[in-house]
Amino acid sequence: MMWYHTLSSMDASDGLKSALVTGAGKRLGRAIALALARSGVDVAVHCNRSAGEALEAAGEIRALGRRAWVVQGDLGDAAQAEALFERARDAAGRIDILVNSASIFSKSRLSDFPPENLAANIQVNAMAPLLLSRALARQGRGGCIVNLLDSRIADYDAEHAAYHLSKRLLHSLTRMLALELAPRVRVNAVAPGLILPPPGEDDSCLERLRRTNPLQSHGGPSDVAEAVLFLVRSPFITGQVIYVDGGRHMKGSVYG
Repeated sequence: MMWYHTLSSMDASDGLKSALVTGAGKRLGRAIALALARSGVDVAVHCNRSAGEALEAAGEIRALGRRAWVVQGDLGDAAQAEALFERARDAAGRIDILVNSASIFSKSRLSDFPPENLAANIQVNAMAPLLLSRALARQGRGGCIVNLLDSRIADYDAEHAAYHLSKRLLHSLTRMLALELAPRVRVNAVAPGLILPPPGEDDSCLERLRRTNPLQSHGGPSDVAEAVLFLVRSPFITGQVIYVDGGRHMKGSVYG
């Protein structure tokens, strides 16, 4: 049975009480939003096209005794990304925690992807997190940002080149923002590995790939959520990446 510390007892000095989680209607974003709610945090649930799933997630959060709001916005549009934070803040009163979970993930190869494909990946997977991080910092108060990366940034994902480039950019932004926004705002990241099958595939995909990491296993969404909670609860950690991948990043040879 999963258990959670309450942030009210562990982070009373920081007062981390309200979060915005992008892509919180499904997959890892949903697991993180619910884990935060179990830890005593109110959550603004972002979605783009998954409004029904976001409403369900918000209902689950309210059933846990926390407040929740659904905020829709297309992170592929810079203006909507910036407006998203303001609407979430207006609903919650303030945003203390930002989890940049939403991403796009489509096949592309370096040899032939069109420029607009790279631009779309960078906008959603890197630029939108940067815009939201700037907005959190403009509140002029303490806060915590956790970006979701991908363990494959440690080597190379040739089948998803534009996605890979955008996640490596987000990795650099995480470290840069940790310096730029200190001391008020902490910025860290979690890099999941073999956690969920790609859209359209089932868990047999995870079983086929389990021997690609040293632990010869696969994780689940709760493992990623626990890593996010650890970073949120840790007031003396910034600029770090936690790989939740069974050690796979240590086997990478391209960037290692």
